[in-house]
Amino acid sequence: MTPNVRPLVAGNWKMNGTRASLDQIKAIAEGVKTPLSEKVEALICPPATLLYVATALCDDSPLLIGAQDCHQNKSGPHTGDISGEMIADCFGTHVIVGHSERRTDHAETDHLVRAKAEAAYEAGLTAIICVGETADERRAGQTLDILKRQLSSSVPASATAASTVIAYEPVWAIGTGVTPTLEDVEKAHAFMRAELVSRFGSDGRKMRILYGGSVKPSNAGELMGIDNVDGALIGGASLKASDFLAIYRVYEQLLA
Repeated sequence: MTPNVRPLVAGNWKMNGTRASLDQIKAIAEGVKTPLSEKVEALICPPATLLYVATALCDDSPLLIGAQDCHQNKSGPHTGDISGEMIADCFGTHVIVGHSERRTDHAETDHLVRAKAEAAYEAGLTAIICVGETADERRAGQTLDILKRQLSSSVPASATAASTVIAYEPVWAIGTGVTPTLEDVEKAHAFMRAELVSRFGSDGRKMRILYGGSVKPSNAGELMGIDNVDGALIGGASLKASDFLAIYRVYEQLLA
């Protein structure tokens, strides 16, 4: 954890969820109605089809709702895309950009990710900018070089601690059940913190850096207790309210 930085526990539902899944969001929204919510933020990013209904379910809850991607333009002939303004219009507060699955499946570049983050800022959204190395890059000892390049090229110069969250997700750990060693996570997050401080000064010290990649209730305590790990970006475990809330409640012990 980083001193004086409010952690964020975020769930990325990816291409999962129908109206029947709203019961899980209801349960999460109820489950975070505790004093812990004053110290730790909770966020769920469902598919865009559920965005508006999900925000309506959270009117009386501290649970935040965000989106999984946005287009870099406000509007235009971009069939199938949604803009930052559309997300904000549905009362979304955050948007994930640059997830490795977007970078791979849609050939998104650092330049495009930066443009999407800037579009998120313009719409008043917090951008969760994802970075992380592939298995081949890790084996080649390039992890820190990849993180340096992605942070430099994907994070806009206008980024602030209020508008930006960084999510470190080793591509080889996403959905595989395999996680880096605690030492590997600590080293990567310390490196990213130094890079952010070098570029953004005091804002870099306060910018939240989440860990993502096979986070589950059984390992969340160890991972989120590491220096410079300010929460988690959770995939599969966020689809079940019981799992998400178990991870969220790890902070009851960590912040005690």
